[in-house]
Amino acid sequence: METIIQRLEYDRYGGPEIIKLRSFEQRRPNAQEVVVRVEAASINPMDWKIRNGSMKMITGIKFPRALGTDFAGIIESVGSDVSEFERGDAVVGTVPMKASGAFASSLVTNETLVVKKPDRVSFIDAAALPIAGVTAWNALVTTAHIEAGQTVFINGAMGAVGQAAIAIARAIGAEVVGRVGSRSIEQARSRGLTQILDYTQPVPSSLNGMFDIVFDAHGSLSVTDGDRLMRRGGVVIDIAPTPWKFLNAFVRRSRRFVFANAAAKNLQHVVDLAASGKLSITVAETVSLADAPRALAALEHGTRPSGKIVIAF
Repeated sequence: METIIQRLEYDRYGGPEIIKLRSFEQRRPNAQEVVVRVEAASINPMDWKIRNGSMKMITGIKFPRALGTDFAGIIESVGSDVSEFERGDAVVGTVPMKASGAFASSLVTNETLVVKKPDRVSFIDAAALPIAGVTAWNALVTTAHIEAGQTVFINGAMGAVGQAAIAIARAIGAEVVGRVGSRSIEQARSRGLTQILDYTQPVPSSLNGMFDIVFDAHGSLSVTDGDRLMRRGGVVIDIAPTPWKFLNAFVRRSRRFVFANAAAKNLQHVVDLAASGKLSITVAETVSLADAPRALAALEHGTRPSGKIVIAF
């Protein structure tokens, strides 16, 4: 029996105006795949970078292409070799970047990209976790090997990645100084930061050489500022590569780049922290699937909400 779903897709690389809501026949899962009825899906900058062609060396030129990476939902069916999940399980995860497809009423993904959703975490809150949470985990734990008692500077502390990074650092026992936009200062006060800095003000020279880890979760921290904040033996981690930053990273071991590896083994750490109440990412707005193109366009054109935009089904 055919299963017809609704999903957002596009027929060529380009701007947000090319996104269409269409009906689609859902395929059956392969041996190691699961079919998920989507309850919520969250928007990431990566989604429009894929759609505008910035990542076409990875994603290729086959169309139509689907949109979306992060989701939470309920297992509808599983492939013949899947043993960890069964129909009815509530899960959170991602779809492979090359395929995408989370902005849909149903999706197919590999079992290695999915973990079970804790009961205490809603579908909407769970959908906000994967890419942002795993990016922060990869930066602080996998790359920087953060330890209790260390000091961490987070640029962009109230973005989704920054919020996850604060939670991970504090759960491990590190002290955190965060830099945020003027509108986010009050929101930041509830996150347990040792000090809160405003983007509109220069980073104080009194912080020079104070940090074991400088994490630019926003991409706007200059190479000079990163270097002066880092203490001897520390590391600067960035998620927004530029040619100049890449050159610095190539010649200096103290500067690293991270990208989200949302494999279940990484995502599980983030979900466990969320289940314990130690990690949450603010959801600023929920939208319908039909209204998601408007939200995507606004974000791409510079709108900065106070948290994640989540598509609710």
